[in-house]
Formats: sequence, structure tokens, C-alpha cells
Amino acid sequence: MKIDMKNWIASVIASPQRVAVPIMTHSGIELLGHTVNDAVTNGEVHYQAIKVLSEKYPSEASSVIMDLTVEAEAFGAEIYFSENEVPSVVGRLVSTPEEIEKLEIPSLDTARLPEYIKANRLVAAEVTKPVLAGCIGPYSLAGRLYDMSEIMMAMYIDPDSIKLLLSKCTEFITKYCQALKEAGANGVLIAEPAAGLLSNDACMEFSSLYVKQIVDKVQDDFFSVILHNCGNTGQCTEAMVYTGAAGYHFGNGIDMISALNDCPKDALVMGNIDPVSVLKMASSQQVYEQTMQLLTDTAAYPNFVLSSGCDTPPEIPFANIEMFYQALNDYNSTLK
Repeated sequence: MKIDMKNWIASVIASPQRVAVPIMTHSGIELLGHTVNDAVTNGEVHYQAIKVLSEKYPSEASSVIMDLTVEAEAFGAEIYFSENEVPSVVGRLVSTPEEIEKLEIPSLDTARLPEYIKANRLVAAEVTKPVLAGCIGPYSLAGRLYDMSEIMMAMYIDPDSIKLLLSKCTEFITKYCQALKEAGANGVLIAEPAAGLLSNDACMEFSSLYVKQIVDKVQDDFFSVILHNCGNTGQCTEAMVYTGAAGYHFGNGIDMISALNDCPKDALVMGNIDPVSVLKMASSQQVYEQTMQLLTDTAAYPNFVLSSGCDTPPEIPFANIEMFYQALNDYNSTLK
């Protein structure tokens, strides 16, 4: 469904009522009785999980699984699959400048990419609220191909090779985002958690310059980029904002007020209830209290959007999800 996202964002900011957009798909998989492996390998199951959550809960937008292995697999990385955990990258695909030179940018028909594009296409055709696709960020992808520890050293020892790898990752991600856009998605959440390990200057040089290239090519009035960086504790928010994304999504490690102060007032700023220690592990009452506290703390910021700090894990108690939304409803009932 085509939605004017520029107007949608403006309307979210203008409304006195708060909205929630948790990054949550696993609960939908569980409602369907499927496994995580079913959803990350089958676009139909993935779509059904998003759809059932869209119908059950009042999220202002729908999001897909934050699976940070899809793009690495397309490049040729080995992936480990388990029944009820998100897949993970095994080993290292490239380790020398020569291997980076030879690395080919994959086709969108490779590996599980068609299933993810299919899931977005089916959701976009069926769900009337904005659909946020998902992809990995260029630095996080490069780290999965090169090895995260190794890339942090190579950035200083051989920056030219790493920048070539980042350029190839960026070209591929741009192509993938364009395909998601053509499939009907209204935006994309670019997950760049590894950039949160960097200083602001390093984040700018090795992440944000490349993310901005993607934003410049795919973002328009009808397609918004939301940049997610759950590794950022506040030191690289300036670099994130440089990208010009329409929204910024933060993890539970950051002070949300500081993040709001560091971001443009006309961009959505989203976060940051801890998906594990609060949404999964805490009592329902604690979820309610933490959510209400965050809403109260951010009351002066119209561009704040309530969300989880990252993708919610499997096996979150449904009572906790209910209390997350109950707190939102109770908070909104106090507003004029």
C-alpha cells in the first residue's frame, strides 16, 4: 500500500497521542505455531507472522525480522541455522585485499533474498499501516564478511581495502533496498549495530558516509529510512544524524533524552525498552512501569516513538506485550 511517509511522520509528530512501533516478529511466529527457522527461510510464514501481529496489536507500523545474516549469506558466507534462534554467520568470507578485490556483488536472486522480498511484498499488499522492511548496514555487513575483530584492526592498518569492501556492501544494500521499495515496503530499518562500537569520527568515516549514500538513493516522500544502532551509547549519535535518515532507532544502552536532544526535531526518534531484561525477563508489572516511565520522561519530545531497544527475542510472555501496550494506552488517556 502506497503511503506518503513524509506526511505520516509529520502526523505522528503533530499528534499529542504517543504511538508505538516495537521491532517485533518472533511473537507472531509463535502465535502461528511455527519455528524461527520456518520464518527466516519461508517468505509466506514470515508474512503471516507480521500480519497476525498487525491484527493483534496496535503498532503504528509493521516491521520484519531483524535477521543480519541474509545479506552476508548472499555474498557467500556460511550461515548456521537453528530451529528457534536467528541464524548466525560462521567463519570469515574474506581476509585479504585480493579476496576483497575479487568479491562479487550478488544478485537479488541469491540465497534467501527472494523469500525476504516476497515477505515484504505480501505484507505490503495486505497490511494498511506502514511496512518497514529491514536490512543490515554496510559496516555491520562488512564486519560479518571480514570478521568483526579483524575489521576493527584493518580499518587502521589497511583502510583502503576496508573502504573497498564497504563500497561493495553499500552498492549491494542499495540495490536490495530498491527491490524492497519496489515490492511495496514504505521504508526500511537499516540495522548498523556494529557501528556503535566506534567513535564518532570512525563511525562517520566507516559507516555514516556509506549509509548516507543509501539514504540519498532510496529515501523519498514515500519511502523512509530508519537507522538503527543499538550499540551506540551516545558517542556516535552525531554521525548517525549526518546520514539524513527520516528516523533513528536506539538501543537500551543510551539515555533516550540525550538521543532526542541530539536528533532533528522533524525526524522520528525511536526506542528503547530493553527487549531481553525487561520485555522478556521482567514481570508484567515491571514492563508496565518501565514503559510508563519512558513515556513520562520523553513527554516533552513530540517526535519520540515508543519501541523496543532492538528486535525482540523469541518467547516473550504475551502478558508482557499486553502490558507494554496497556501502559501506552493509559498514558495516552491522560492527554488532552
